[in-house]
Amino acid sequence: MSHTPQPAALNTPPLTGIPGLIQNWKSDLISGFLVFLIALPLCLGIAMASGFPPMAGIITAIIGGLVVSRLSGSYVTINGPAAGLIVVILDSVQELGKGDAMAGYKYTLAAIVIASLIQTAMGLLKAGRLSAFFPSGVVHGMLAAIGIIIMGKQIHVMLGVKPDAGSLIGTIAAIPNSIIHLNPDIALIGGAGLLILVLWNITSNRYLKMIPAPIVVVILGIILGQYFDLDHEHIVYNDIALGPKFLVAIPDNFMAGFYFPDFSKISETAFWVQVVTICLVGSLESLLSAAAVDKLDPYKRYSDLNKDLTAVGIGNTLSGLVGGLPMIAEIVRSSANIDNNAKTSWANFFHGLFLLLFVGLVPGLIHEIPLASLAALLVFTGYRLASPHTFIKTLAIGYEQLLIFVTTIIGVLATDLLIGVAIGMATELLIHVVRSLNWHDAFRLYFRIEQTDEDTYIIHINGAAFFANYLALKSGLARLPDGKKLIFDFSSASSVDHTVMEFIHDYSEDYERRGGSCTTQGLHRHSATSEHHLAARTLKRRATD
Repeated sequence: MSHTPQPAALNTPPLTGIPGLIQNWKSDLISGFLVFLIALPLCLGIAMASGFPPMAGIITAIIGGLVVSRLSGSYVTINGPAAGLIVVILDSVQELGKGDAMAGYKYTLAAIVIASLIQTAMGLLKAGRLSAFFPSGVVHGMLAAIGIIIMGKQIHVMLGVKPDAGSLIGTIAAIPNSIIHLNPDIALIGGAGLLILVLWNITSNRYLKMIPAPIVVVILGIILGQYFDLDHEHIVYNDIALGPKFLVAIPDNFMAGFYFPDFSKISETAFWVQVVTICLVGSLESLLSAAAVDKLDPYKRYSDLNKDLTAVGIGNTLSGLVGGLPMIAEIVRSSANIDNNAKTSWANFFHGLFLLLFVGLVPGLIHEIPLASLAALLVFTGYRLASPHTFIKTLAIGYEQLLIFVTTIIGVLATDLLIGVAIGMATELLIHVVRSLNWHDAFRLYFRIEQTDEDTYIIHINGAAFFANYLALKSGLARLPDGKKLIFDFSSASSVDHTVMEFIHDYSEDYERRGGSCTTQGLHRHSATSEHHLAARTLKRRATD
């Protein structure tokens, strides 16, 4: 693996703060409006799939735009509710509510507030780098499992059927029965929405690409909903019509959408399990997404992840206090933001402002959105997290990565997110033990940074380099000056796992964008688990130079 210097960004990065608003208000305003069109249906769908009122998703995105954008350490990320947290929040509502959805909602708000205070403290203590402790295969497996769960639950909504199942596995197994007994009108709305998303994803027509697919799905859903007269089908309980059965229901008054947390379960173990899960998964997803968005930034700017984590923690605290979901740096909306020529974090601010104006001025339009249209958006999102391409891509890195990936998925589906992630990490650790990992190398990576001349540094890596012990290396590399020649020497490394290989590859690309160069040496002494350039490697028993 070697790298050649890459040219720096061609354009001067835009100003930030108020000068950035003055300089780039037009491009950021337009991008914020287009992202708002994408965010509106997704916020509603994510909230309802999480067991929260639809307005909760809007509240989250408004706070993410108006508040977090002014505090964060990122430039073009969009903060809001994400599909990756649906499973965590829904589990909390069900676990804490014990069958009472409203009680579970308020208890979960309390868990969000406390988790967010911890998240804020983590950012202040500069714990953003701890996301690197989780191996890549486990993180991708967790996200794929979340995608499978989302699809398993939302397909029924898209078909207009409520499954008679008491468990996750039962819900997934009930899909064929729901297909057989589908509601034709609702299934047509959901199926049409899903077809639009697929076509928009594969088309190369630039004019179609300019129109956000989610808003097309929603508009078509509203038209079909009017045609099928879904307004007159209501949920009835004790002869009282509680609301439209197949349409989104939100209060006519925006202020009526606010709810407040109930902290009465704070002394219970189950409550703290939810706090830890929300904090861990939310922080990990947000940090990974923010780092991924940085790679898409045409100006090659780098987010302050600790500052970003602090800002998201503050935003989540406010969100939990008034009835909203937790938020992360959401990669799909952030990618759209970049594609729409956003320059600064003011685009995130404008996206939140447009959401506030919309729900404040025309809430009645939201009432006409079919649930099946929102379910189609979520099914498509879930598929993207767990598509066959993800499995193929993981297999290309090595069979052991596929094993870790699949084990994590099965662990999450069979238990819960925390236990599933722990199972995945234990699997990777076991693989290292099988490869004759010395226990004294398990949690400490032996490395040395040698400066051979004014412009050259050699990073000597010894022993086993893997996910559990490379944080010190990451910190050491962060202190190196820009514009130098770096040589990574693996000659004495007994093994290097995929997570470390991926980190060094990404670090090298980032370093080269800042004017330096990176090369590696000594990897020919190792046998790789596959032909992939990021595959795990083990020192050959009789290696020769």
